[in-house]
Amino acid sequence: MMNFKDLKVKDEIVSALANKGIKTPTPIQEECIPLILNGKDVIAEAQTGTGKTLAFLIPFFQTLDTKNKAVQGLIVTPTRELAIQITSEAEKFCEGKDINILAAYGGKDISSQVNKLNNNISLVIATPGRLIDHLKRNTINLKSLKTLILDEADQMLLMGFKNEIEEIVKSCPKKRQTLCFSATISSEVKKLAYRFTNEPALVVIEKDEVILENIKQELVEVSDRTKQNALCTVLNEDNPFMAIIFCRTKRRVDDLEEVLYSRGYNCQKLHSDIKQSKREQIMKSYKNAEIQYLIATDVAARGLDISGVTHIYNYDIPEKPEGYIHRIGRTGRAGHKGYTCMFVAQKDLPLLNELQKHIKMSIPHRTLPYTREEFNKIEVRSTRPLSRKLKRINAEAKQKRTASNSRNSRR
Repeated sequence: MMNFKDLKVKDEIVSALANKGIKTPTPIQEECIPLILNGKDVIAEAQTGTGKTLAFLIPFFQTLDTKNKAVQGLIVTPTRELAIQITSEAEKFCEGKDINILAAYGGKDISSQVNKLNNNISLVIATPGRLIDHLKRNTINLKSLKTLILDEADQMLLMGFKNEIEEIVKSCPKKRQTLCFSATISSEVKKLAYRFTNEPALVVIEKDEVILENIKQELVEVSDRTKQNALCTVLNEDNPFMAIIFCRTKRRVDDLEEVLYSRGYNCQKLHSDIKQSKREQIMKSYKNAEIQYLIATDVAARGLDISGVTHIYNYDIPEKPEGYIHRIGRTGRAGHKGYTCMFVAQKDLPLLNELQKHIKMSIPHRTLPYTREEFNKIEVRSTRPLSRKLKRINAEAKQKRTASNSRNSRR
């Protein structure tokens, strides 16, 4: 079995990884680290949860010139949550060292970010919009940039950031190393990546089968009327340690969170309309296992790497098979077993058929203790009590919803 020393990773980094329980590289790390250390541009495709972040952070910090006080690395990522997560991983390499990192994303006061830029920043981790703001203000200077990393490139295109990416690349030196990482490399992503890279090495890690091996998959047939009660029945039967419930839209997330909260479930919602400070508070509570159920959209949860997620519930079937893989890839990690359950109505059958062809298996049905007709007559409630902290948070949210509804009714 290969280890990090075999990849020519320095002893101090190997020790830092070992202290965090990371002793053997994942396939994406085995393939990418030697290429990046040799100065090659890389276009890499690998599923969520395969170790992409360390695949580019390890070689960056190994080649970082600590005497150079200019910005040497730039990581561009689609969402604030992912920027925060990558920053957290990167900061682990800087403990006890004179290395400064800036996370630049919307929802935070830009002046505080500008002040931090005066402290010799070596690595900037940014979302496209906020980075463009800094470039227009001339508060970030990329003239000495050595490495440009585009993370979750497919999602950035999906979210409409193509023009911003092109503007960012124009601000970077032509002589640089460019790394493009993505969960899926579509023809559009590949076309964009090849424009920005110089004779890149293409790395593709097949992970669908490996991920699915560790995850028990089931589906529940429902109607729109019975879906909420079916979900609650499943939640009560499973009583998971930590779970994510995926909905297709922000409105669906709002509605489901209100229903589950009213039934006593320890839950919080996560989507892009929630203030950044609140989102950070929710994510911190969830990572600390203070929240049992996180109800989220795909965009809000994109790239989140949270240990301890045991169950994934697809309240709404994803529109594309790749979305299903992204969702369920947040459980069953690092050799642990995971579970996922999807709720499927008659109108969802075409999407289900496409999904099953993609994963090359027929997802088994889960039998619930009620018929569809009986679901309409019951009210399913949570079996796990809320913590005092969550009661307070949810009470505040309910007051805001009531106040907002009252204002809307007077208009």
